[in-house]
Amino acid sequence: MRKKIYYHHTDCGGVVYYARYLDFLEESRTELFETNGILLNELAKKEILFVISRQEIDYKNPAFYADVLDISSCITSIGSVRIEFEHEIKNQAGIIIAKARTIMVCVNTKIKPQAIPQYIKDVLLKLSGKWY
Repeated sequence: MRKKIYYHHTDCGGVVYYARYLDFLEESRTELFETNGILLNELAKKEILFVISRQEIDYKNPAFYADVLDISSCITSIGSVRIEFEHEIKNQAGIIIAKARTIMVCVNTKIKPQAIPQYIKDVLLKLSGKWY
């Protein structure tokens, strides 16, 4: 996913504010799901939700106002209720800005863990190990 950095993404020094990377990772995961037919808003209507249970980010270099970032995501592990992702964010020069690891858990509307439906798991297994 390509992301242009606007002023509202930055702090007063023009550097991307550290918490904005969480938004970028969320957008990348959502795009990965949706481009492969997994529509999160439709799943929510069926009481199938995904929440983040763990997030790790290693900030390697700063990104700045007007940069264009490439956010890549890869599914590295799929369990009965959890999905693990790795992410890499690079700037337009190919310099690594950040690396991240995210664990998502499938839950019901009471935020209790539930098994990932098999039809979703089948799609995710086909995507596993490939960078998007």
